[in-house]
This record gives sequence, C-alpha cells and structure tokens, in this order.
Amino acid sequence: MSAANPGAGLRASLARIDLPLLIASLCILAILIGGAFYNRSFLSPHYLIQQLEVASFLGIVATGAMLVILLGHIDLSVPWTLTAGAMLGTGLSGTGWGGAAAIPIALLTGAAAGLVNGIGVAWLRIPSMIFTLGVNAVLQGLMVLYTGGSAPPSTAAPLVLWLTGGHLVPGLPNAVLVWLLVGVSTSLLLRRTIFGRTLYAIGNRERAAYLSGMQVKPAICLTFVLAGASSALAGVLLTGYSGKAFQGMGDTYLLPAIAAVVLGGTSILGGQGRYAGTVVGTILIVLLQSMLAVMQMPDAGRQIIYGAVIFSMLLLYGRGRRGQA
Repeated sequence: MSAANPGAGLRASLARIDLPLLIASLCILAILIGGAFYNRSFLSPHYLIQQLEVASFLGIVATGAMLVILLGHIDLSVPWTLTAGAMLGTGLSGTGWGGAAAIPIALLTGAAAGLVNGIGVAWLRIPSMIFTLGVNAVLQGLMVLYTGGSAPPSTAAPLVLWLTGGHLVPGLPNAVLVWLLVGVSTSLLLRRTIFGRTLYAIGNRERAAYLSGMQVKPAICLTFVLAGASSALAGVLLTGYSGKAFQGMGDTYLLPAIAAVVLGGTSILGGQGRYAGTVVGTILIVLLQSMLAVMQMPDAGRQIIYGAVIFSMLLLYGRGRRGQA
C-alpha cells in the first residue's frame, strides 16, 4: 500500500495541472525566444510594454467573449458593438457632451446591444450564433446611417486619450491598468459569486441548472450585457489609441478574441475555463500576431492560423466532453 501511495500522489498532482494554461505559457516562451533570435529588439522592455498595451484591448474584448462561451454560446456581434461604442462615444463627446460622457455613452451602447442579444437568446430561444450575427449586421447599418458612411468628424476626448495612453504608473500605459481592473473584477465574479457559479452550471447543462432553481434566463441576458459593455469599452479605448473612431475598427477582434479564450483552456462547449487562461491566451495571440507581422505574413495567413487553432481546440474539447458523458 505504501509503495502505491507515491504513484497516486503523483497522478493527483498531474491531474491538478492546467494543461492548456501550461501549453500556452510554453508557447509564449517559445515565441519570445524565437523572436529574440529573429530580431533583438523583440525582448526590449519598451517593445514588451507596447505589446502589453495592444494586448489590453484584445484582453477586454476576450473577457466578454469568455463569459458568453462559458454559457456554451457565442457572440458574433463583437465587431460592430465595439465600433458602435467607439463611434457614439467619440461622436457625442465631440458635440458638447464633454469628454467625461464618452465612456458612459460607449458602455451604455454596448450594454444595449448585449441586452438585445440576451433577450433574443434567453427568452426568444434563437441560437446565439444566428441572433448575434443579425445584431452585428443591424449595428453596422445603424452606424452607416449615423455617420453617413464615414468616420465621425470628432477626435477622441482628452479623458479617453489619457485613459489609454497616460501613465498613472510610470512606464505603464493606463490601458493596461484598465485591463487589470477588468480582469480582477471578472475573476472575482466567476470565483466568488452566485452569478459565476450559475454561468458554469448553465454551460455544463442548462436544463439541470434550471431544474435546480437557478435564474437561467436572467443570467444569460446579463452575461450578454456584460459582453457588449466589454466590447464597447475596448472600442472607446481604441479611439484613444488611434486618435479617432473609424468604420470596421472591430473587424479584426472577433476571431483573435475567440482564439485567445479557447487557447486559454475555456471549452468552446461551455462550463469549463479560468480567466487566467484567457489572459495567457490573449498575450499568446498578440505575440503571435507580432511575430507574424515581423515575418511579413499576410493577413489572410493570420486568419487561417486563428481558424485552424479554433477548429483544432473545438475537436479536442468536443471529444473530451463526449468521453465524459
């Protein structure tokens, strides 16, 4: 018996290892080492902080995407929810509302889009992939009407410029601090609240969660609201990074956000995942983007890589979930 105990203890220790998190971390290390061989400035503090700032925008979008994926759903309205939040926040703050109104307006815009998504998915029972894609198209049309097909004439408000590029902590852009605040809040929400436990329960088996007395429909709706607000927050921060909002600014964030969530170990089928994995997945995607840019790979090649990653992890998680049933 005593001889078997060490083996059992070793197996228990290995079972506690978060394999996707470990693999993603090793990939980050490999990219850093490979990038350093390709270009010496790849490991410079200035370059790494710059990449962390870029990661903060994707990380905030991925936060909302993770919450929805934990439910077993998906939000395809990210591109134009992000763009609508950025355009309305920028446009209205430039028409006398003042810079302080830009962020609340953007958040309310994203939350409103998320509320529509939540009602359609939770109460109307329309598949999230179909309904959120429709909402994305409606938002695109509304923004074209609002702007006349061009970017809003106003630039980012001073508050937004400071919130993105200012340095409350010397050497660290404020956008990173915003992502840190969002990340800590999300982690506490998932680990310490009834709402967080409800998300995991719905993702594992929605009907069982409903029969156990959980408020399934309100939880689904609130999750989409939070996801919409996250996308809009990333949008208004991006206006501070680029100086203004523009058409299609959210188009490049949908696939990378989903890839970051899946790479971090969140099951695309719902019910399993940790926010730490999403953070690591986000950093991995941004460094991979940077590495591919340095290698001058065209955008089509990057999209193929993201799609291949999502497809591979879907097969992996799908087979694992069926095996547990």
